[in-house]
Amino acid sequence: MEKLEKLIKLRHDNNYTCEEMAKLLGITKAHYWKIENGHRNLYYKMAKKISKIFNLKPDDIFYD
Repeated sequence: MEKLEKLIKLRHDNNYTCEEMAKLLGITKAHYWKIENGHRNLYYKMAKKISKIFNLKPDDIFYD
C-alpha cells in the first residue's frame, strides 16, 4: 500500500474528516488535503505530528 493510501485509510478507520485532521495539525483543510493527495511535500515535522495523532511512529505510516 502506498504511503498516502495508508494515511487515508488511517484517517477513515479513525473516523476523522480532512477538516478534523487539519484542525488537529494546525493547518488549513486545503493544506491537509494537498498532503494527503500528494500535491504538497510532507516534511518530517508534519509526519511526526500526524503519526502522533494515530499513536504510531512516522515510519509506520510513511515509510516501507
